[in-house]
Amino acid sequence: MTSPSHSPQPANADAAPSLAQCLAQAQTLGLDRLDAQMLLLHSLGRSAHERAWLLAHDTDRLNPTQQAAWQVALQRRLAGEPVAYITGLKEFFGLTLAVDARVLDPRPDTETLVDWALAVLPKSEDTNRPLRILDLGTGSGAIALALQHVRPDALVWAVDASEAALAVARANAAQLKLPVKFLASDWLAQVNGVFDLIVSNPPYIADADPHLTALRHEPQQALTSGPDGLDDLRRIVAAAPGHLNPGGWLLLEHGHDQAEKVRGLLTQAGFQQVQSHTDLAGHARCSGGQKPAQ
Repeated sequence: MTSPSHSPQPANADAAPSLAQCLAQAQTLGLDRLDAQMLLLHSLGRSAHERAWLLAHDTDRLNPTQQAAWQVALQRRLAGEPVAYITGLKEFFGLTLAVDARVLDPRPDTETLVDWALAVLPKSEDTNRPLRILDLGTGSGAIALALQHVRPDALVWAVDASEAALAVARANAAQLKLPVKFLASDWLAQVNGVFDLIVSNPPYIADADPHLTALRHEPQQALTSGPDGLDDLRRIVAAAPGHLNPGGWLLLEHGHDQAEKVRGLLTQAGFQQVQSHTDLAGHARCSGGQKPAQ
Protein backbone atom coordinates (compact mmCIF):
# COMPACT_ATOMS: atom_id res chain seq x y z
CA MET A 1 0.00 0.00 0.00
CA THR A 2 1.40 3.36 -1.01
CA SER A 3 2.06 5.93 1.73
CA PRO A 4 1.12 9.45 0.64
CA SER A 5 3.50 12.35 1.00
CA HIS A 6 0.63 14.82 1.01
CA SER A 7 -3.13 14.82 1.46
CA PRO A 8 -4.92 13.18 -1.48
CA GLN A 9 -7.07 15.64 -3.42
CA PRO A 10 -10.16 15.00 -5.55
CA ALA A 11 -9.73 15.05 -9.32
CA ASN A 12 -11.41 18.43 -9.52
CA ALA A 13 -10.41 20.38 -6.43
CA ASP A 14 -12.72 23.27 -7.34
CA ALA A 15 -15.84 21.15 -7.01
CA ALA A 16 -16.95 18.64 -4.40
CA PRO A 17 -16.24 15.12 -5.62
CA SER A 18 -19.00 12.66 -6.46
CA LEU A 19 -19.18 9.29 -4.73
CA ALA A 20 -17.90 7.63 -7.90
CA GLN A 21 -14.95 10.03 -8.01
CA CYS A 22 -14.12 9.28 -4.38
CA LEU A 23 -14.03 5.54 -5.03
CA ALA A 24 -11.95 6.02 -8.17
CA GLN A 25 -9.55 8.24 -6.23
CA ALA A 26 -9.15 5.60 -3.53
CA GLN A 27 -8.41 2.85 -6.03
CA THR A 28 -5.89 5.05 -7.82
CA LEU A 29 -4.12 5.48 -4.48
CA GLY A 30 -4.01 1.68 -4.03
CA LEU A 31 -6.95 1.00 -1.71
CA ASP A 32 -9.01 -2.16 -2.01
CA ARG A 33 -12.47 -1.35 -3.41
CA LEU A 34 -14.33 -2.86 -0.46
CA ASP A 35 -12.17 -0.91 1.99
CA ALA A 36 -12.88 2.27 0.03
CA GLN A 37 -16.61 1.63 0.08
CA MET A 38 -16.59 1.02 3.85
CA LEU A 39 -14.63 4.22 4.46
CA LEU A 40 -16.86 6.26 2.18
CA LEU A 41 -20.03 5.02 3.86
CA HIS A 42 -18.48 5.86 7.22
CA SER A 43 -17.59 9.37 6.01
CA LEU A 44 -21.19 9.84 4.87
CA GLY A 45 -22.56 8.66 8.21
CA ARG A 46 -24.22 5.66 6.59
CA SER A 47 -24.32 1.98 7.54
CA ALA A 48 -21.69 -0.45 6.29
CA HIS A 49 -24.56 -2.51 4.86
CA GLU A 50 -25.45 0.20 2.31
CA ARG A 51 -22.95 -0.61 -0.43
CA ALA A 52 -25.80 -0.89 -2.93
CA TRP A 53 -26.84 2.64 -1.96
CA LEU A 54 -23.42 3.89 -3.08
CA LEU A 55 -23.99 2.47 -6.56
CA ALA A 56 -27.44 4.01 -6.82
CA HIS A 57 -26.12 7.43 -5.73
CA ASP A 58 -22.73 7.46 -7.46
CA THR A 59 -23.29 10.97 -8.85
CA ASP A 60 -24.14 12.46 -5.44
CA ARG A 61 -21.51 14.93 -4.20
CA LEU A 62 -19.98 15.22 -0.76
CA ASN A 63 -20.67 18.26 1.40
CA PRO A 64 -17.66 19.93 3.08
CA THR A 65 -18.03 17.97 6.33
CA GLN A 66 -18.24 14.66 4.48
CA GLN A 67 -15.34 15.61 2.25
CA ALA A 68 -13.14 16.40 5.25
CA ALA A 69 -14.09 13.10 6.92
CA TRP A 70 -13.30 11.23 3.70
CA GLN A 71 -9.84 12.79 3.41
CA VAL A 72 -9.02 11.90 7.03
CA ALA A 73 -10.24 8.32 6.53
CA LEU A 74 -8.15 7.98 3.37
CA GLN A 75 -5.02 9.25 5.11
CA ARG A 76 -5.47 6.83 8.01
CA ARG A 77 -6.02 3.83 5.74
CA LEU A 78 -3.11 4.75 3.49
CA ALA A 79 -0.94 4.83 6.62
CA GLY A 80 -1.88 1.19 7.23
CA GLU A 81 -4.55 1.58 9.91
CA PRO A 82 -7.23 -1.15 9.73
CA VAL A 83 -10.59 -0.11 8.33
CA ALA A 84 -12.24 -1.39 11.52
CA TYR A 85 -10.26 1.07 13.67
CA ILE A 86 -11.24 3.95 11.41
CA THR A 87 -14.94 3.12 11.35
CA GLY A 88 -14.97 1.73 14.91
CA LEU A 89 -16.98 -1.31 13.80
CA LYS A 90 -16.39 -4.82 12.46
CA GLU A 91 -18.79 -7.53 11.32
CA PHE A 92 -17.97 -10.96 12.71
CA PHE A 93 -20.13 -14.06 12.37
CA GLY A 94 -23.20 -11.91 11.74
CA LEU A 95 -22.57 -9.64 14.74
CA THR A 96 -21.53 -5.99 14.65
CA LEU A 97 -18.68 -5.40 17.09
CA ALA A 98 -17.14 -2.16 18.28
CA VAL A 99 -13.35 -2.34 17.89
CA ASP A 100 -10.43 0.00 18.41
CA ALA A 101 -6.67 -0.13 18.91
CA ARG A 102 -7.08 -1.84 22.32
CA VAL A 103 -7.95 -5.11 20.56
CA LEU A 104 -7.07 -7.00 17.40
CA ASP A 105 -9.14 -6.40 14.30
CA PRO A 106 -11.18 -9.66 14.06
CA ARG A 107 -10.35 -11.58 10.88
CA PRO A 108 -12.89 -13.47 8.74
CA ASP A 109 -10.61 -16.54 8.91
CA THR A 110 -11.30 -16.78 12.65
CA GLU A 111 -14.90 -17.62 11.78
CA THR A 112 -13.46 -21.04 10.81
CA LEU A 113 -12.65 -21.57 14.48
CA VAL A 114 -16.21 -20.64 15.50
CA ASP A 115 -17.69 -23.01 12.91
CA TRP A 116 -15.57 -25.86 14.22
CA ALA A 117 -16.45 -25.07 17.83
CA LEU A 118 -20.16 -25.17 17.05
CA ALA A 119 -19.71 -28.48 15.24
CA VAL A 120 -18.10 -30.25 18.22
CA LEU A 121 -20.48 -28.90 20.86
CA PRO A 122 -23.19 -31.39 21.87
CA LYS A 123 -26.78 -30.45 21.14
CA SER A 124 -28.60 -28.97 24.13
CA GLU A 125 -31.07 -31.87 24.25
CA ASP A 126 -28.17 -34.33 24.55
CA THR A 127 -26.91 -32.89 27.84
CA ASN A 128 -28.46 -32.80 31.29
CA ARG A 129 -26.59 -29.64 32.29
CA PRO A 130 -25.56 -26.37 30.64
CA LEU A 131 -22.49 -26.59 28.43
CA ARG A 132 -19.49 -24.62 29.65
CA ILE A 133 -17.33 -22.80 27.09
CA LEU A 134 -14.13 -20.81 27.65
CA ASP A 135 -12.61 -18.33 25.18
CA LEU A 136 -8.98 -17.55 26.00
CA GLY A 137 -7.56 -14.20 24.86
CA THR A 138 -10.98 -12.87 23.93
CA GLY A 139 -9.91 -9.41 22.71
CA SER A 140 -13.04 -7.74 21.34
CA GLY A 141 -15.08 -10.74 22.51
CA ALA A 142 -15.67 -11.87 18.93
CA ILE A 143 -15.41 -15.64 19.44
CA ALA A 144 -17.18 -15.78 22.80
CA LEU A 145 -20.01 -13.54 21.64
CA ALA A 146 -20.49 -15.50 18.41
CA LEU A 147 -20.70 -18.78 20.34
CA GLN A 148 -23.08 -17.31 22.92
CA HIS A 149 -25.28 -15.88 20.16
CA VAL A 150 -25.65 -19.25 18.43
CA ARG A 151 -25.79 -21.32 21.63
CA PRO A 152 -27.81 -19.29 24.16
CA ASP A 153 -28.14 -22.48 26.24
CA ALA A 154 -24.39 -22.50 26.97
CA LEU A 155 -22.51 -20.75 29.76
CA VAL A 156 -19.70 -18.82 28.06
CA TRP A 157 -16.69 -17.30 29.82
CA ALA A 158 -14.20 -15.00 28.12
CA VAL A 159 -10.69 -14.40 29.46
CA ASP A 160 -8.05 -11.82 28.64
CA ALA A 161 -4.93 -10.60 30.43
CA SER A 162 -5.62 -7.05 29.21
CA GLU A 163 -8.13 -5.02 31.21
CA ALA A 164 -8.31 -2.61 28.26
CA ALA A 165 -9.36 -5.43 25.95
CA LEU A 166 -11.90 -6.69 28.48
CA ALA A 167 -13.48 -3.23 28.57
CA VAL A 168 -14.07 -3.46 24.81
CA ALA A 169 -15.45 -7.01 25.08
CA ARG A 170 -17.78 -6.14 27.96
CA ALA A 171 -19.15 -3.17 26.03
CA ASN A 172 -19.82 -5.40 23.03
CA ALA A 173 -21.59 -7.96 25.21
CA ALA A 174 -23.75 -5.24 26.73
CA GLN A 175 -24.58 -3.76 23.33
CA LEU A 176 -25.52 -7.19 21.95
CA LYS A 177 -27.32 -8.22 25.17
CA LEU A 178 -25.36 -11.46 25.38
CA PRO A 179 -24.65 -12.84 28.89
CA VAL A 180 -20.97 -13.76 28.44
CA LYS A 181 -19.00 -13.69 31.70
CA PHE A 182 -15.58 -12.02 31.68
CA LEU A 183 -12.44 -12.67 33.70
CA ALA A 184 -8.98 -11.08 33.80
CA SER A 185 -6.46 -13.92 33.69
CA ASP A 186 -3.04 -14.77 32.31
CA TRP A 187 -4.37 -17.58 30.11
CA LEU A 188 -5.65 -20.25 32.52
CA ALA A 189 -3.73 -19.08 35.61
CA GLN A 190 -6.74 -17.43 37.32
CA VAL A 191 -9.43 -19.69 35.81
CA ASN A 192 -11.31 -22.09 38.07
CA GLY A 193 -13.44 -25.05 37.04
CA VAL A 194 -13.68 -27.29 34.01
CA PHE A 195 -15.25 -26.75 30.59
CA ASP A 196 -16.67 -28.72 27.69
CA LEU A 197 -14.83 -26.55 25.16
CA ILE A 198 -11.82 -24.28 25.33
CA VAL A 199 -11.21 -22.16 22.27
CA SER A 200 -8.49 -19.60 21.64
CA ASN A 201 -7.02 -17.33 19.01
CA PRO A 202 -3.78 -16.53 20.87
CA PRO A 203 -0.70 -14.61 19.72
CA TYR A 204 1.22 -16.82 17.29
CA ILE A 205 3.58 -14.56 15.29
CA ALA A 206 7.32 -14.86 15.88
CA ASP A 207 8.85 -11.85 17.61
CA ALA A 208 11.07 -10.97 14.62
CA ASP A 209 8.55 -11.70 11.86
CA PRO A 210 8.94 -9.07 9.11
CA HIS A 211 5.17 -8.97 8.55
CA LEU A 212 4.73 -7.21 11.91
CA THR A 213 5.43 -3.89 10.23
CA ALA A 214 2.10 -4.11 8.43
CA LEU A 215 0.39 -4.78 11.78
CA ARG A 216 1.97 -1.87 13.65
CA HIS A 217 -1.40 -0.29 14.50
CA GLU A 218 -2.61 -3.36 16.38
CA PRO A 219 -1.65 -4.32 19.97
CA GLN A 220 1.67 -6.16 19.69
CA GLN A 221 1.08 -8.19 22.86
CA ALA A 222 -1.87 -9.81 21.09
CA LEU A 223 0.24 -10.72 18.07
CA THR A 224 3.70 -12.00 19.06
CA SER A 225 4.68 -15.04 21.10
CA GLY A 226 8.38 -15.76 21.36
CA PRO A 227 11.07 -16.67 18.83
CA ASP A 228 8.90 -19.20 16.96
CA GLY A 229 5.46 -17.77 17.76
CA LEU A 230 4.46 -20.83 19.79
CA ASP A 231 5.14 -19.76 23.39
CA ASP A 232 1.51 -19.01 24.26
CA LEU A 233 0.20 -22.02 22.36
CA ARG A 234 2.54 -24.22 24.41
CA ARG A 235 1.25 -22.74 27.65
CA ILE A 236 -2.39 -23.20 26.67
CA VAL A 237 -1.95 -26.78 25.49
CA ALA A 238 -0.05 -27.73 28.66
CA ALA A 239 -2.65 -26.24 31.03
CA ALA A 240 -5.86 -27.03 29.15
CA PRO A 241 -6.30 -30.71 30.12
CA GLY A 242 -6.74 -29.71 33.75
CA HIS A 243 -9.64 -27.44 32.77
CA LEU A 244 -11.51 -29.75 30.39
CA ASN A 245 -14.21 -32.27 31.14
CA PRO A 246 -13.53 -35.77 29.78
CA GLY A 247 -14.45 -35.65 26.11
CA GLY A 248 -14.02 -31.87 26.01
CA TRP A 249 -12.30 -30.16 23.09
CA LEU A 250 -9.44 -27.67 22.82
CA LEU A 251 -9.49 -25.70 19.54
CA LEU A 252 -6.72 -23.26 18.62
CA GLU A 253 -6.06 -20.80 15.83
CA HIS A 254 -2.44 -20.57 14.69
CA GLY A 255 -0.25 -19.43 11.82
CA HIS A 256 -0.62 -20.87 8.33
CA ASP A 257 2.64 -22.82 8.68
CA GLN A 258 2.28 -23.98 12.31
CA ALA A 259 -0.33 -26.74 12.02
CA GLU A 260 2.08 -29.67 12.21
CA LYS A 261 3.84 -28.28 15.27
CA VAL A 262 0.58 -27.49 17.06
CA ARG A 263 -0.77 -30.96 16.33
CA GLY A 264 2.45 -32.32 17.82
CA LEU A 265 1.90 -30.29 21.00
CA LEU A 266 -1.67 -31.58 21.29
CA THR A 267 -0.62 -35.20 20.77
CA GLN A 268 2.16 -34.90 23.35
CA ALA A 269 -0.35 -33.50 25.85
CA GLY A 270 -2.54 -36.59 25.44
CA PHE A 271 -5.29 -35.22 23.23
CA GLN A 272 -7.12 -37.57 20.87
CA GLN A 273 -8.70 -36.98 17.45
CA VAL A 274 -6.01 -34.36 16.82
CA GLN A 275 -6.70 -32.62 13.51
CA SER A 276 -6.52 -29.32 11.64
CA HIS A 277 -9.11 -27.29 9.72
CA THR A 278 -8.46 -24.94 6.81
CA ASP A 279 -9.29 -21.25 6.54
CA LEU A 280 -10.91 -19.39 3.64
CA ALA A 281 -7.65 -19.50 1.67
CA GLY A 282 -7.19 -23.24 2.17
CA HIS A 283 -4.43 -22.95 4.78
CA ALA A 284 -4.47 -25.20 7.87
CA ARG A 285 -5.35 -22.37 10.26
CA CYS A 286 -6.88 -24.15 13.28
CA SER A 287 -5.88 -27.30 15.14
CA GLY A 288 -7.53 -29.09 18.02
CA GLY A 289 -8.06 -32.28 19.91
CA GLN A 290 -10.35 -33.98 22.39
CA LYS A 291 -9.52 -34.89 25.96
CA PRO A 292 -9.93 -38.64 26.36
CA ALA A 293 -13.18 -39.80 27.96
CA GLN A 294 -12.60 -41.45 31.32
